[in-house]
Amino acid sequence: QVQLVESGGGLVQAGGSLRLSCTASLGTFDNYDMGWFRQAPGKGNEFVASIKRAGNNPSYAASVKGRFTVSKDNTKNTLILQMNNLKPEDTAVYSCAATEFAGIDYFRDSTYNYWGQGTRVTVSS
Repeated sequence: QVQLVESGGGLVQAGGSLRLSCTASLGTFDNYDMGWFRQAPGKGNEFVASIKRAGNNPSYAASVKGRFTVSKDNTKNTLILQMNNLKPEDTAVYSCAATEFAGIDYFRDSTYNYWGQGTRVTVSS
């Protein structure tokens, strides 16, 4: 089983940056495609970014493209979401997720069967 733990959330001003990390408490990341999702207050689970098991083919939601960067370091069992130029609408609980294989449905939360507990990001205006 793969167990995921996120960290790095916090409170920042608009225009600032945060670096979210996701590490495995049990198992390894190299056998899994992974993604980041977020849930804002009163809204559903929204796709943010994804990356393949080898750390290739990053994908981004249009709302974060050009501002966020997802990366994967399998030697450290770590998934990273670098968030720059943060906006108030980025405020949400961010969760990392893993699946054995993410195909064309990489943007759907139902594709992923392993989830972290989430880390809260608050961007003030």
